[in-house]
Amino acid sequence: MSITRYPLLARPHIRLSGTVDQAMYATFRQMLDTCPNEGTIVIAMTTLGGDPEVARTMADDIRLLTEHDGREILFLGKVAVYSAGATFMSAFPVERRFLTRHTRLMIHERTIQKQLNINGPLRMCVASIKAALHEIEHSILIEEEGFRDLVKGSRVDFDTLREKAPSNWYIEAEEARDLGLVLDVI
Repeated sequence: MSITRYPLLARPHIRLSGTVDQAMYATFRQMLDTCPNEGTIVIAMTTLGGDPEVARTMADDIRLLTEHDGREILFLGKVAVYSAGATFMSAFPVERRFLTRHTRLMIHERTIQKQLNINGPLRMCVASIKAALHEIEHSILIEEEGFRDLVKGSRVDFDTLREKAPSNWYIEAEEARDLGLVLDVI
C-alpha cells in the first residue's frame, strides 16, 4: 500500500524507539505535550518490548486524550512491535492501527520471576503464599484485559490469542492486516 493513501503517516508527530520504560514514557509525554492542539496525531513506534505497566500507562494517556478531546490518534508500528509495544498498540482501535512493510508484531504472556522463601510462623507462611498467588492471578487478569483490547474488532478471537501467546506469537505485517489486527500496511 502506498504512503500516498495515508499521507499523515509519513510524518509522525511522535516517534518512539527502544525499550518501553520510564525514559520512553518521559519522551512520549514531552512529545505529546508539543503536538498541535487540533487535528490527527500520529505516533510511530519501534520496540523489542519492555515494561508492560509503562505501556499500559501510555495507552491510558491515549485513551484519556481521545475521550476528552475527541482527537483522532493513529498508531504506526515500524520494524518491530514486540511485547509491551503490542500492549501500547491495543489502546488504538484496529481502524487506527498501521504497520510498515516487513514489520513484525510479537505477542506473548507476561512473565514473572519470583523466589518464594517459606520461613517463619505458619500463618505468615500461608499469607506469603497467598500473596504470591494473588499477584499471579491479578497479573493474568490484567494480561487478559490487554489481549481482549488487542483483538477487539479483528478476526482474531481471544481464545486463539491466549492459545498462541505462551509460545511468542510472531505476526508479519501483511498477516496482521489479513487478521484485522491493523487497518493497513504501508
